Amino acid sequence: MPAISLYSDQMLFFRSWISNPLRVAAFTPSSRSLARLITREITPAQAPVIELGPGTGVFTLALLERGLAPDQLVLLESGPEFATILRKRFPGVRVIIGDAARPYACDMALETPAGAVVSGLPLLSMKPRKVMGTLAGAFARMRPDGCYYQFTYGPACPVPRAILERLGLEAERIGGTALNLPPANVYRIRRR
Repeated sequence: MPAISLYSDQMLFFRSWISNPLRVAAFTPSSRSLARLITREITPAQAPVIELGPGTGVFTLALLERGLAPDQLVLLESGPEFATILRKRFPGVRVIIGDAARPYACDMALETPAGAVVSGLPLLSMKPRKVMGTLAGAFARMRPDGCYYQFTYGPACPVPRAILERLGLEAERIGGTALNLPPANVYRIRRR
């Protein structure tokens, strides 16, 4: 497995956060504790898996540790600086630079619909239209039984109820971790 440099990842996140706090809503990468929590239900049977906003790859590493092969992962990252690190750190993983609200860039990398989407996106700092586009695009690329996993620093699901209802989705909190800075909750979103 690739080595992840905590210090250099923290510096990259901090610099990216300073330059664009709405695109990179956190000033530090997610913890290994959060990575284990958000990926704990995912198995190789759900491959391929799409990861939205992978940052420096903490969730990617957890997915690989869960038994997914590199060619079963498609990472959609909007920051070129993060995409460069991901390509070096995870050979064989498909890294695409693009906007999660317009995930059609993933289509060429997917031979079959995904079984899961793992999201590191800052949904709370996104406009409702972009949140809806992100979820609609993700579910259009998943099998009918596919699940979307999202974390949040807030106390409730980061997807407004109106958006869930409009898209025919339901959300369930599957856990939280105080070992993340700040503490985080994870939600599983799926079709009703």
